[in-house]
Amino acid sequence: MFAIVSIAGQQFKVEEGQQIFVHRLAANEGDSISFDAVHLLDNDGTVTVGAPNVKGASIKASVLAHVKGDKVIVFHKNRRKGYRKKNGHRQSFTKIQIESIKA
Repeated sequence: MFAIVSIAGQQFKVEEGQQIFVHRLAANEGDSISFDAVHLLDNDGTVTVGAPNVKGASIKASVLAHVKGDKVIVFHKNRRKGYRKKNGHRQSFTKIQIESIKA
């Protein structure tokens, strides 16, 4: 069984027991959270598509950790002008584990 769910503005294909990184959530480590924006459910070949969400479906997950992603270097340069600008960025993520999918 899997589901397509919106979490923090992004869509993810999730299964029970799966661990995923999502954009930082306002929850503490060890908290249990639930997501109601389920767009599609597949239960052993039986597909249910929502318009836009499947009624009565929800995903339960637990927060494992808050981590930072890899550093991304943003470098701007204009050739022959002496213009160079270098910035870095690290995105904050939350690692969650999918506990159950309720249809």
